[in-house]
Amino acid sequence: MTPRHIVRSPWRRLHAPACQTGRPTRARPRPGGGPMSTPAIDRILRGPSGLGTSGLLFRPQLPEPEAAVPDVPAPEAPEVPEPAVSAAETVAPAASVSEAVVPEVSAPEASVPEVSVTPGFRVPSGHVLPAPSALTASAVASLLGAPATVAPSGGKPKPGDPIPGLYYHPVAEPDPVRVEALSAKLKVWAMEEIELYPPEWEKDYDGFSTGRYMVACHPDAPSVDHLMLAARLMVAENAVDDCYCEDLGGSPVGLGSRLLLAHTALDPLHTTPEYQPSWEASLSEDAPRRAYHSAMEYFTSAATPAQSDRFRHDMARLHLGYLAEAAWDEADHVPEVWEYLAMRQFNNFRPCPTITDTVGGYELPAELHALPAMQRVIALAGNATTIVNDLYSYMKELSSPGLHLNLPVVISEREGLSRKDGYLKAVEVHNDLMRAFEAEAAALAVSCPVPTLVRFLRGVAAWVDGNHFWHQTNSYRYTLPDFW
Repeated sequence: MTPRHIVRSPWRRLHAPACQTGRPTRARPRPGGGPMSTPAIDRILRGPSGLGTSGLLFRPQLPEPEAAVPDVPAPEAPEVPEPAVSAAETVAPAASVSEAVVPEVSAPEASVPEVSVTPGFRVPSGHVLPAPSALTASAVASLLGAPATVAPSGGKPKPGDPIPGLYYHPVAEPDPVRVEALSAKLKVWAMEEIELYPPEWEKDYDGFSTGRYMVACHPDAPSVDHLMLAARLMVAENAVDDCYCEDLGGSPVGLGSRLLLAHTALDPLHTTPEYQPSWEASLSEDAPRRAYHSAMEYFTSAATPAQSDRFRHDMARLHLGYLAEAAWDEADHVPEVWEYLAMRQFNNFRPCPTITDTVGGYELPAELHALPAMQRVIALAGNATTIVNDLYSYMKELSSPGLHLNLPVVISEREGLSRKDGYLKAVEVHNDLMRAFEAEAAALAVSCPVPTLVRFLRGVAAWVDGNHFWHQTNSYRYTLPDFW
């Protein structure tokens, strides 16, 4: 039986204030009643980059007396040069290449931020951090890099143009030397080391341009080997999508069993000696499991245990999203728009930006990654990037058999809109998600200016921008509708 619509993933077409876990706390006013100065915000958001949390000294908060504590701003400390990245702060990959040394990143004005301390403002470990301040446009720009823009409307876009009306941050063309080096190394792994694809799929593999994708998304990666950590996982995720969910053998029937067995290549089975050999043999039974197993071995050799467990958790989220869509497929069900968006929060790109620190050669501590504000930022980033995928692959899906669920289609079906109006409304949904991501990321950076946290936020923002750039410019895979 031919399914009505085909299960797919974000790779389906791709071969409270931040430092507080309790209730929100209003920012305390600075002397004179004005907001924090723009230069102070800019210093918080600019740097220093690459400094581990071990380089920061926070004093544990002492019990407060009953009397009110006066609001006294912290004095501005003299500017100090940024220390070089130490070996302890750099996660090196198992294999080394000539460029495997993490470069120093200069950070002008790496001074202590001009902020006041709010009593009771805590991170989970009990450290005292500055209170949040009012945000400015320059603060957002300092965090997110290139100024945002809205792509102009006026006629059908040409190949390589952004979607008219889409809110995004433009990025520069990725370094072609690094792209070529990464692509060559990745192809050897995919085609020779794990024999992932048969020769007849090579053209589509090349057209995916994974090397260009990863270089655009991880501009702070210290080496090609660091980029390989993300690239292998991306290719492996594509293989699972193609062979389990999509048109290279995929089906909603039996998907749960296939995904469960594949997931054990990421999250190993712990069983008895009698059954361990059978599970180990199963890891090479098909291409997706070989890819997952190999890519994860490389990743765990470079990542910390906390980073590896974070990635496994996000992959479980992804697989749960696959299964929700498979259930709708089998039931021939078109979800409500909010239901579709809920599914897409799981079936989305989240596993990719969440490893930005591993690829960058540092670690965002687990207690900072787990902050509710950080989780919201990462979720918004994953949601926005996934809607980008829905929009750019819209025409590609229309040419395939069956009804493919994507946000424009679901909006049209559920809200009684034309295909054009459904698509244009989906663009606005994306724009709302992007602006929410920007605002939440900037607020978190201001309220919790730990250098590794700010660097991680920059990395997630770079991934969001690089993901859009790759979709926009990959004319081998995508064309846009004539809706303008």
